[in-house]
Amino acid sequence: MKSSHRFYSGIITNKLRESREFYTKNFAFKVAFENEWFILLRLGDFQLGFMQPNHPTQNPIFQTEFGGKGVWFAMEVDDVDGEYQRVKALNLPITLELRDEPWGDRHFAVTDPNGIAVDVVKYSPPSQ
Repeated sequence: MKSSHRFYSGIITNKLRESREFYTKNFAFKVAFENEWFILLRLGDFQLGFMQPNHPTQNPIFQTEFGGKGVWFAMEVDDVDGEYQRVKALNLPITLELRDEPWGDRHFAVTDPNGIAVDVVKYSPPSQ
């Protein structure tokens, strides 16, 4: 059965412009919608929203600013080594250097302006 549902993440932050620049400049997201208090970015089928805290049009459950801890995003790529070189050439600070994990992942991470780790990963089965 095909679902008509869509799901996307949203971060409540005062760093709307910095977030837009980080994801569009460094990871090829496109702006799907933008106004003075909300930005919706898209990369393929994934959408990511950023909303200003304490906006008077929003219910109180959508007003508290994100605290910068306890969330990460994973971006699966075919060529993690190439992506690592590309990101280093952009002079983005690498939060976790490129490494192989015993469960098979090869990955590295950067951190966005909101403190969210972006794990850039190539998934592989663990080696025997």
